[in-house]
Amino acid sequence: MSMQIVIVGSGIAGITCAEELLKLRPDMEVRVLTQETRGYYSRPLLSNGFTRDNIESTIILRSFETLAKSGIKLEAGVNVTAVKRDARAVVYQRSGDECVLSYNKLVLAQGSAALIPPPFRSQEALFNVLNSLSDLILLRRRRTALREAGDTPRWAIIGGGLIGCEVASDLVKAGDRVTLFHALPRLMERQLVEEDSATLLQVLQDSGVKVLLNCAVQGIQKKDDCLAVLADGETYPDFHTIIVACGFKPRITLAQSAGITTQRGIVVDDFLTTSDTSICAAGDAAESANGKLYAYVTPVRSQGLWLAQYLAGRTSTPWQPPFFKPKAKVHGFNAAHPYLF
Repeated sequence: MSMQIVIVGSGIAGITCAEELLKLRPDMEVRVLTQETRGYYSRPLLSNGFTRDNIESTIILRSFETLAKSGIKLEAGVNVTAVKRDARAVVYQRSGDECVLSYNKLVLAQGSAALIPPPFRSQEALFNVLNSLSDLILLRRRRTALREAGDTPRWAIIGGGLIGCEVASDLVKAGDRVTLFHALPRLMERQLVEEDSATLLQVLQDSGVKVLLNCAVQGIQKKDDCLAVLADGETYPDFHTIIVACGFKPRITLAQSAGITTQRGIVVDDFLTTSDTSICAAGDAAESANGKLYAYVTPVRSQGLWLAQYLAGRTSTPWQPPFFKPKAKVHGFNAAHPYLF
């Protein structure tokens, strides 16, 4: 009986690992379970998805049909609900039915969800996030409807980190009106030195983005046919759409419920192995032995490739983070100094 590898998640880490495994060990059975239904796509392109007319198709790197033809046994649109460690099996829902799938090795590569700060959690019907292709398609359709009705879309972006700045830049380049709220005194403070934050601010302002720093948002209200942002005792009205872009939250619930050690992410050792030696983790959800989350394309792809080598028995050397240079996809902005990590 062939060794069965089950991968939960169809992002860069999961699909990279699956494809590489089949190259190295075509005798293995590689199965991928994913909630996604639209194919394997480039998630980093989401934040620049408003200035590209055909993004819904060009963002797709490989269809699920193509992946299946390559030998990956892929089930899309399913929700993995439990890991039965004693039985080495995962439980998942498919069209309302409960299914059980055994594994020899399990890879958790579910990525991350949008981080929703506590003050906003009771107001989720009033805002959007941009964390998946489905999110982008919904926002693009809303934008198209406004423009067809003769309106210039008015957006509020809450959060001046990497994603918030990229989305604000892309929307204003597309011809929309954008206000960016950030609770801290400078933009992208986790990635940029102060000088580059100041340059970024100037670039966004020059492009037409209204940037409000030191402006902590307390809530969101429905106001007639529009939305209002409540911040520091003031009301900022008349937005068509509000996007909360306050960072990411590793998907660790499945691991937690199975008793696997987690902190901010799923804790792994230098071999991307969790506290259960038959379970590995990679990508945004994996918290490395040094306590870092490598939520960037280059290290995530590196983890997927290395993990395939490891599971195929082709390496016994620990995973080492590759050299990588993050770069914000903000139109007209180039940092003068290396990004912080």
